[in-house]
Amino acid sequence: MTGVVVEGLLIPFLGTTLGAVCVFFMKNDLSEMVKKVLTGFAAGVMVAASIWSLIIPAMEQSENMGKMSFMPALIGFWIGILFLLAIDTFTPHLHIGSDEAEGIKSKLNRTTMMVLAVAIHNIPEGMAVGVVFAGWIAGKANITMMGALALSIGIAIQNFPEGAIVSMPLALEGHSKWKSFVYGVLSGAVEPLAAILTIMLSGIIIPALPYLLAFAAGAMMYVVVEELIPEMAEGEHSNMGTIAFSVGFTLMMVLDVALG
Repeated sequence: MTGVVVEGLLIPFLGTTLGAVCVFFMKNDLSEMVKKVLTGFAAGVMVAASIWSLIIPAMEQSENMGKMSFMPALIGFWIGILFLLAIDTFTPHLHIGSDEAEGIKSKLNRTTMMVLAVAIHNIPEGMAVGVVFAGWIAGKANITMMGALALSIGIAIQNFPEGAIVSMPLALEGHSKWKSFVYGVLSGAVEPLAAILTIMLSGIIIPALPYLLAFAAGAMMYVVVEELIPEMAEGEHSNMGTIAFSVGFTLMMVLDVALG
């Protein structure tokens, strides 16, 4: 892999790491309103990335199918939804702020399940970056280097608050700041791993690129609708989450169009 590709794959992970660093500088946990704003912003970025960076390119790759050019995107999207549904159903995890674990019963401790909850929705983000860079490397998918980097930057921006949202509650639960930082970083480590695996399978991926672009979009949309939107909308200050969603959406849209 070239230096540009390696940097592109690591940019989202850097966003998570920088967010986790916040645990060393902030004494108190984030307020509920701030969490809603950050969650809404992340949701907006993910929805815009799903549309402009993944679904639209998936349809463009299938233009030779004429009026049926939507089929690869439709099939891939639903496979992505079902894939995340399966992971969400069977992986033991605990959402931050919740006391009831989801997935199959296990003896994993609370901290591990909290990290797994974040790692679950980082998988499709890593795959999305990997698929886009695989398309650019192959030079057959009309995907530009700047378009691929735009997706990496957008995901990194939404990963920054995510790193803080993971590490800071752990510190308040009694973990040392260094241990909380490490857990915050580990929650995002799955992204470059998923992206690298996708790149390594690029020989298989390129012929199925439209399906895989839409697959990543479906997986990301599952996370947004199942997890992020409910979190930003419940209780008070839901309007702030909506505004933040709109900011994240438009920012990712501008990045993709301007850089792509």
